[in-house]
Formats: sequence, structure tokens, C-alpha cells
Amino acid sequence: MLDAKLIVNLALTGMVPTKVDNPSLPVTPEEIALECRRCRDAGAAIVHLHARDESGAPTYRRERFEEIVGRVRALAPDLVLCVTTSGRNVKTLEERSQSLDLEGDLKPDMASLTLGSMNFPKQASVNAPDIIHGLAVKMKARGIVPELEVFDLGMLDYGRYLIERGVLEPPFYFNLLLGSLGTLSATPFHLATLVKELPDGATWGAAGIGRFQLPVNAMAITMGGHVRVGLEDNLHMDAAKEDPATNVRLVERVVRIAKAVGRGIAAPEEAREMIGLPAGVAARR
Repeated sequence: MLDAKLIVNLALTGMVPTKVDNPSLPVTPEEIALECRRCRDAGAAIVHLHARDESGAPTYRRERFEEIVGRVRALAPDLVLCVTTSGRNVKTLEERSQSLDLEGDLKPDMASLTLGSMNFPKQASVNAPDIIHGLAVKMKARGIVPELEVFDLGMLDYGRYLIERGVLEPPFYFNLLLGSLGTLSATPFHLATLVKELPDGATWGAAGIGRFQLPVNAMAITMGGHVRVGLEDNLHMDAAKEDPATNVRLVERVVRIAKAVGRGIAAPEEAREMIGLPAGVAARR
């Protein structure tokens, strides 16, 4: 169970945090690209990208994703790039799928696909069946692998429903996100239950929201899974919120835990092979 190398998936910006919350949060395309390079050197293999506009507000616009992805590809061409299709602030399929329209070397390897609606502490995230289906179909047509986000057991059931009907096809990469108020709480039982119900052959990683990030990451590491880590989910190194985190420090911490239990760290090209992704930009150049 611990023989497989650990895939570190970095969620470095998100939609909610600001520099007021944590000055280390990368928001400009240049900051995001530099952070991706530093975290790749620290052990990250996948980066989960959100875009912010010139004012620092979340944006879905293709042009901003093009700039961000172009800068990341220039500094870290081997990284697995996963773009968001979040519907927290935008609702239509056209808006949510603009990040999927990038062409050539800018086309993302993966894209997030949340498998249901939920309540966050201060707002709802609505993912209607037709939107989930539409995003999945567009990802398949574009050759982009969904990063299947699961916040509750019902979402996993819905993912299996889509697999059974051929809407989702291998390879399957699941992110299991625990501890957000209004969704599945961060307990060993809940994580084990989700993992038990995954479809055969799926690759999975786990994340904890806020103070649950480290415990959930540690459980996933010792269970043979992978991890999502970063400032999108957690702004502090400690539960008391006295030590502001950085993305690099968060990556370095899970790398130390993995090595302490005897797991190696997957380089981006190794993560591609483990998940079942095609060769990346760096290999094609």
C-alpha cells in the first residue's frame, strides 16, 4: 500500500482567499507561475489553477487562463495542469467551460468537475445535472481528463452513475475533499468509506479544508492515496491560525510525512503515468 509514490496536487489560489487573509497568496499570472515553479521543485506534480482578474477577483475568462497557463508552461513545462470549472461565482456552461477552450500547448491536462451541489459556510455551490453533463462531454471532446471532486458520498454515487452510462470514461482521478461545513466531515471513517466506494482502477487523493488539511493529508498518505494541499483550502500551518502558511511550506510538509513512512514523491511525468494521462508538453517538445 505504501510502495506507490505520492502525487502532490497543489491548489494554490482558489476563489475565496485574498492577500489580506494571507499575503503569500499568489493572484497575478506572474505570481501564480513563479509559485508553481517553486512548488514543483518542492515536490508538487499537479497544479490546480484558478484565475483572478486585475483587481484580484475570481474570473472565468479564457484570456486570463491563457496568460496563466502560458506562464506556467514556460517556467515548469512538465507540470500537470488542472484548470477550474467552478460554478461558485458563475452559472452558465459557456462561462464555466471557457478554461477548457485553450489550444495547442496551452490546453490543460485536466479540469475540475464537481459531482454535485453543496453548501459552503457562506454560500451554495450549485452544480446542476445538465451542467455536470455538459462539462463532462466537453472535457471528453477536448481530451481533457476530469479531476472528479467529491465532497459527499452522494457525489461519488453520481460519479458512478455517469461512469455506468459512459459519460465519464477512464482514466478516473478523484479528489476527496472533507471538512467543509455543510459537507462530509473529516473523519477516518468517512475517508475510508469514500475510498471503499471508488470505482475499480481509480486514482484518488484527499484534502482537508482549513484545520483538517494536515490530518486528512496524513491519513491519505498512510492509506496509499495521494494528497491535495495548498492555500486554496488552508491558509495556516497550525490549527490555532497563528502561523501563516505558504504553498511551498505546505508541499514540503506532506513530502516530509511521505518520506517518513517510506513513500517516494512522484515527479510530474511519473504522476502522468500513474493516472493514465498522455505525455505532456515537455515530452513533446
